[in-house]
This record gives sequence, C-alpha cells and structure tokens, in this order.
Amino acid sequence: MKELTRAEEEIMQILWKIEKGFVKDIVDKIPEPKPAYNTVSTIVRILEKKGFVDHKAYGKTHEYFPLVAKEKYTKDFMKGVVKNYFSNSFRQMVSFFTTEKKLSLKELEEVKAMMEEKIKKTKKIKNK
Repeated sequence: MKELTRAEEEIMQILWKIEKGFVKDIVDKIPEPKPAYNTVSTIVRILEKKGFVDHKAYGKTHEYFPLVAKEKYTKDFMKGVVKNYFSNSFRQMVSFFTTEKKLSLKELEEVKAMMEEKIKKTKKIKNK
C-alpha cells in the first residue's frame, strides 16, 4: 500500500471520521488556517488515483468516501515504521517508546498487562 503525504493523511483522517462527504464538508473540518477549496479538491483527486478514495457523482458534484479502512492503513503504516526505523524488530520499537516517551508507571503497567494477556492467548492457541 502506498504511503500518504501529511496533507493526504489529514484529508483521510477527516474522511474516516465523517465516512463520506463533499469537498466543502472536508474543508469545514480542517482547522485554521484552512487551505483553499481547490487545494483540498486536488488532494482528494490524488487520493482517488492512489486508490484510497472513490466518489459518487451528483451531476458535477462529487461525494467522496474512503475505500481503505483506517485500521488497514494503520496496520500497514505501522509495519513500515517497524521495518524502516526499528530493523523490523518490535522489541526495538517497544524499547524506544518506553524509553523516549518516558511512560508513567501506570502506562508501563498497562502495557505489561496487555503483553501478558497476549502471551496467555498465544500459549493457549499453541497448546491446542
């Protein structure tokens, strides 16, 4: 899957949230300073060419909607981050975030609990 530019991702975040909308609807959701209508329209058409967005035509007006689910893009994006920045090592990524983000004790305990739960489920599946 192709990566999105920052501007394209901002538009996709809005479309994922509103599920479908016209360029005007997208512009309305962008915080100040808002880009020009034509700029947003161009980005939406680029997203369409990349296969992230499609539209339904109402005469000369188009209502756009996402073709790629946010969860799918997030999953693929994060796989790329792990591969490109952490030598394809989830351990290195977790180590980086627990060290650099300066997680609180509560957050560390929550991460630990999630990992322990995942370990239990994985062991259960292996023992079947």
